[in-house]
Amino acid sequence: MTTLTLSVWVGAFITLCCFSFLIKDNPFYRFAEHLFVGVSAGYYFSLISFHQVLKPNLLAKIMPSLFATGQAASAPPEYALLVPGFLGLLMLFRLSANYSWISRFTVAFVMGVSTGLAIVYSTQQFLIPQVAKAIRPIVVAGDYFQSFSNLVLVVGSITCLFYFFFSTEHRGPVYGNLARVGIWFLMISFGASFGATVMGRISLLIGRFQFLLGDWLGIV
Repeated sequence: MTTLTLSVWVGAFITLCCFSFLIKDNPFYRFAEHLFVGVSAGYYFSLISFHQVLKPNLLAKIMPSLFATGQAASAPPEYALLVPGFLGLLMLFRLSANYSWISRFTVAFVMGVSTGLAIVYSTQQFLIPQVAKAIRPIVVAGDYFQSFSNLVLVVGSITCLFYFFFSTEHRGPVYGNLARVGIWFLMISFGASFGATVMGRISLLIGRFQFLLGDWLGIV
């Protein structure tokens, strides 16, 4: 049995183990689930965490003569990176029941810095461009479809903002109706997103059936 044939049989077995969950939870599905989690964790730790993150960003800059290659091997060490390295080591105290509180210093530092950076990044990359794209002329001369599209965009943006304004109760002929229209826009948006997610999952399902019927059984 060649390596390609063996890989096809292993892939078919794992796929059938996953499909067995359609009947009920069983040892075959749990085996496939645990195998996926274990392989993913090992791959992430060995290849991504160490070789793509820890080694080039920390070890190669603190000890360039040992871990860096090329011209970077002759660069001076950046000992300032010992501070984030020390904070990373503190996370290992999560493995201890008595000293797990030490890792909270790293978590608090990362959460504070990440929150500050995320607010600035989200404002510049998402909020401001979205507000700028929502400022459209409602009437475009000679283009009725674009005029209707801009009208829907403006009305949807305003009514959704009314819905998410919770300081005032959603009642009254004006405020209540605007908030209700905002709910309609949100439901349409959520429905479209859910439909796109389902179609993506169906594409994965079709790919698995093509693998089973084509590569494994040779029917298709």
